Amino acid sequence: RRPPEYALQPKERMGDLKALADYVHGLGLKLGIYSTPWKTSYAGFAGGSADTDDGRVTEKGHAFGAVSFAAADARRFAAWGVDYLKYDWKPNDVEHAREMAEALRDCGRDIVFSLSNSAPFELAATWAELANSWRTTGDITDTWESVSGIGFSQDKWRPLAGPGRWNDPDMLVVGRVGWGPSLRPTLLTPNEQYAHISLWCLLAAPLLLGCDLQNLDAFTLNLVTNDEVLEVNQDPLGRQAGRAAAEGPTQVLAKPMEDGSLAVGLFNLADEPRAVVARWSDLGLRSPHRVRDLWRQRDLGVFDGALEARVLAHGVVLVRIFPRNKSE
Repeated sequence: RRPPEYALQPKERMGDLKALADYVHGLGLKLGIYSTPWKTSYAGFAGGSADTDDGRVTEKGHAFGAVSFAAADARRFAAWGVDYLKYDWKPNDVEHAREMAEALRDCGRDIVFSLSNSAPFELAATWAELANSWRTTGDITDTWESVSGIGFSQDKWRPLAGPGRWNDPDMLVVGRVGWGPSLRPTLLTPNEQYAHISLWCLLAAPLLLGCDLQNLDAFTLNLVTNDEVLEVNQDPLGRQAGRAAAEGPTQVLAKPMEDGSLAVGLFNLADEPRAVVARWSDLGLRSPHRVRDLWRQRDLGVFDGALEARVLAHGVVLVRIFPRNKSE
């Protein structure tokens, strides 16, 4: 930090962050930045508070300093051209979340405000008031136990989701991932990756790739660029899917879409293939409906009463269900 504002400064190797933001924006991308209200971040870098007015920290650690620089940092982020702030500490508390929310509102730039991590559910309405997204859990890992455990435990947060405010079950762990200097291919199987992307899209979750964008293999690139699947996530209605049915290790999730259709995921959490049934009565549907497979981008036909699919282990069949006629 340097006078007169003592706002955060980039390290020398980062160079001109405004120029970096301009370059990133020129690629059609957005620039995000990471900070914390603690004196130092999880990785030991300068945070949003300090022990003295000139930004000095006498003892590093995951603790709040006596002096907050939230307003100065927010103005600096805006001057750099930052589009997204991940504000990370645990447990999230209202005082520090509100302080940064107000600083961002006054900074002169629209910056997405993402709270992390493990936001307490009992304060859910407050997070929806202050932030654009909030982490509903701890950190995800690239295992089926982690992905399914997080993804299928989001139902209680569902009423909060909507345009401008999103429940965040953490990043997508596909492609080459890692939690250190070395990266490796995700441990998720292809079936599990299809289920992972489908579930996050149905949940209307922020889709943040936690992998090396410069080295996307063909499978991962196709996985995250299927336009019909992404439409489920980006639907303007902004509704989060709810659990329509659960039988043993199978689950059916349904998400209302703006055009009146339903996006439905038939999930198999078992270790072997299973038949999964989406019944019209569970989905609130009547009469025959057209069904389209979103991953394969092909129409499956007209179904009346139910759709049954054989779903591979830890897999999904993701469909969109339309009225057969516009009048239905």
